[in-house]
Amino acid sequence: MRKALGRMGGDDITVHGFRSTFREWVEETTAFSGSVAEAALAHVVGDKVEAAYRRGDLFEKRRKLMAAWATFCMTPADGAKVIPIGRRARS
Repeated sequence: MRKALGRMGGDDITVHGFRSTFREWVEETTAFSGSVAEAALAHVVGDKVEAAYRRGDLFEKRRKLMAAWATFCMTPADGAKVIPIGRRARS
């Protein structure tokens, strides 16, 4: 992803910024738990005791979260002017 951002010329855009945006979106606009969001980000949550009791991978909840994120990312904001990106017609 860092290479893709570099090709886009985004010197002020970081991979961490995307991760942070995702985390805030989960917390502020969805009903998914913070632990599902942290698992989706591959973060280690809690201390050794909590880790010892955590047996599942929250896979189905993470799948639903990522589907919701995809829908959010693909839905234009109200009033947004969307310009399709595609091949230019040959003249």
